[in-house]
Amino acid sequence: MAAGPTAAGDLHGLLALGILIAAATAVAAVGRRIGIPTVPLYVLGGVFVGPHVAGAVGLPSIAPAEVLTLAEVGVVLLLFFLGLEFSLDRLIAARRKLSAAAAVDLFVNFPVGVAVGLLFGLGPLGAFLVGGIVYISSSAVITKSLVDLGWIADPEAEPVLGTLVAEDLVIAVYLALAVALVAGGSPVDALPRIAVALGFLIALAVAAQVLAPRLAPYLGTSDEDLVVRTLAVALVISGLALSVGASEAVAGFFVGVGIGATPLHDRVADRIAPLRDAFAVVFFAWVGLNTDPVAVAGVAVPVVVAAALSGPAKVLSGGIGGQIYGLSRRRSLRTGLALVPRGEFSLIIAALAATSPNPTIARVIPAFAVGYVLVMAFAGTLAMSEASRIERWAGVADE
Repeated sequence: MAAGPTAAGDLHGLLALGILIAAATAVAAVGRRIGIPTVPLYVLGGVFVGPHVAGAVGLPSIAPAEVLTLAEVGVVLLLFFLGLEFSLDRLIAARRKLSAAAAVDLFVNFPVGVAVGLLFGLGPLGAFLVGGIVYISSSAVITKSLVDLGWIADPEAEPVLGTLVAEDLVIAVYLALAVALVAGGSPVDALPRIAVALGFLIALAVAAQVLAPRLAPYLGTSDEDLVVRTLAVALVISGLALSVGASEAVAGFFVGVGIGATPLHDRVADRIAPLRDAFAVVFFAWVGLNTDPVAVAGVAVPVVVAAALSGPAKVLSGGIGGQIYGLSRRRSLRTGLALVPRGEFSLIIAALAATSPNPTIARVIPAFAVGYVLVMAFAGTLAMSEASRIERWAGVADE
């Protein structure tokens, strides 16, 4: 088992994981003292020990691939907890409201990204990719912030979670189409992949509703069995989703929905929450490992323009979504603020862009995505933590 720096200066194994978590939590601890949200600080901790900062000055660093699987576990567990608090019956009952809110979200935010891509000369394919990066909110960042701030049981949680689910379903189709286009194919080439991914997710949603209550007794009576078997179910199903081209995050969500509908909900939530928090730190720090500050600085202008346009656009579309759900203006504003952070899916699109044979797309879009995610994750979590001040400024604090 490798456990130290190699001749190339990379850290591996337990040492890499330990240093990554230590760096992320140390930066977060410093930031917490001055009131900065922890999520972007975990990312910043990863930047410091990654190949683009520590590696660039000759210090041992951590390659993103070294902790990729553990970062994926973090995403799955974050979405699993999102599903635990969500009811498929409520989702179906609110389908008209959800469809309307999701349509507003898509048709307001995706064009903003497309416009930014065209404005900076990235062409139709580049604009399509930037549209996806700007459109999709971060389920992982938002879920953690909802839990940390205690919003998870508030009225705005329903439109927020519903919009995230709708976005994840849209992005499953989007990613299948983007893979074909980046490789030089046509939209028609992506149809089989889209059909398989959607079929898997629909089957999983049905299983969560029908089979999960019957399978719950088999998860075990002791805490040890409950944790290990629940984790096994979540990871196996999420892994299968990845293998058929569907989102592991959405799969984790539906596993959570299924278990959340059983009497095991409270015990599972209590026993697995520490695992979720630990793996979530690895995920956010992994984002930092991928961040090259020099490359991000080179696309600072597009990042700033995109953030300036897309932040208010997300607040607007989320606010309209809250109104569709019949929330007050204060709760609707919170819905919009909660949807501002971008994260894991934007980075997945960036990784896809990096494989493009077009050198401009392969070079510019990954740097743009990382910088944009960092800015929006910080701005979004800060906006949520300062929601009360923003409500007073907007004149809706008493509603």
